Amino acid sequence: MYKKAVFPGKYIQGVGAISELPALIRLLGKQGLILASPSAKDKVLPACALDLQAQGIPLELFHGECCEIELARVADVVTRKNADVLVGMGGGKAIDTAKIVADRAGIPVIVIPTIASTDAPCSGCAVRYSQDGVFDAVLYQRMNPAAVLVDVAIIAAAPKRFLVAGMGDALSTWFEARSCDRTQSPNECGGYSTAVGLRIARFCCETLLAYGVAARFANERHIVTPALERIVEANILLSGIGFESAGLAAAHSIHNGLTALVETHSFYHGEKVAFGVLAGLQLADTPAEESETVFSFCEDVGLPTTLADIGLGQADRRKLLAAAEKTCTPEQPIHHEGGAITPERVLNAMLAADAIGRARKDAGTPRRARTL
Repeated sequence: MYKKAVFPGKYIQGVGAISELPALIRLLGKQGLILASPSAKDKVLPACALDLQAQGIPLELFHGECCEIELARVADVVTRKNADVLVGMGGGKAIDTAKIVADRAGIPVIVIPTIASTDAPCSGCAVRYSQDGVFDAVLYQRMNPAAVLVDVAIIAAAPKRFLVAGMGDALSTWFEARSCDRTQSPNECGGYSTAVGLRIARFCCETLLAYGVAARFANERHIVTPALERIVEANILLSGIGFESAGLAAAHSIHNGLTALVETHSFYHGEKVAFGVLAGLQLADTPAEESETVFSFCEDVGLPTTLADIGLGQADRRKLLAAAEKTCTPEQPIHHEGGAITPERVLNAMLAADAIGRARKDAGTPRRARTL
């Protein structure tokens, strides 16, 4: 294998950046089509000074799940509308649906995230689920999005839980990248990590630790500040480039395993990934000081630190073992971690993270400085 890295074609971020959409569509094709989540259609677009009808850009409503039935339906709309540019607008599942449909149709995709809850916007891969929301597979597109358009005013208007969940997703970037580098495992674009991929992954984590709390406060008040701008960039751009160009490992695999438990379905991707980070640190025998820094960060911004925080407070060992078994299936990137990975090791790591998280809550553990 060679060293490989991937990037979106363009990344545009700022207040009012959505105004760039018509020009981007004209740059890439002749007829655009927007696939929008319900909240994007009903709340975001009406608040923007963007007249889609005047621009001749039709809108199609996303039906809620990135599954094969929805992918086929949207593909049919693309054909009927003669669209040669597809715009995905909304959260992670709406964006992933647009990416897969555009790739299958051989047309460029523009991504407009309305929340900063995952690093999906910049990536060249997408997660497909069953109709019931259970993880099915990661699908890789031929190219990363042609453009990613991030209007920070839209992100700031969203509930803080989305931004915090995005920090959970982004938090995994460095720790998984480090594991891949240590074991010389492949990244998400079929090569070894480049130096820039690893540096971006670490910079992503450093940005979270430095600005995460301030960004959360800004988002609570729906205001745009430099800290919020930095965290939006970390959640979307740094994490997106970092995970693809440096690799995945335990945290995302544990997330995928947890999706098999219906109790977790009401929790966001990044919330489950955050717990996966904490469990992954226990799996990797991380020094206590580093583990404490990560627990402290999660507590400060409001990310899960116990099984109860992701709906599994009453789950017995048998149920958790089922999630651990799904975590360890051969195709999962948890095998990028060092040593032989087994469901029993993963289960014990989850239980250890839960025990630490509960003990810290019970003791009211003082926060530590947020540095690696």
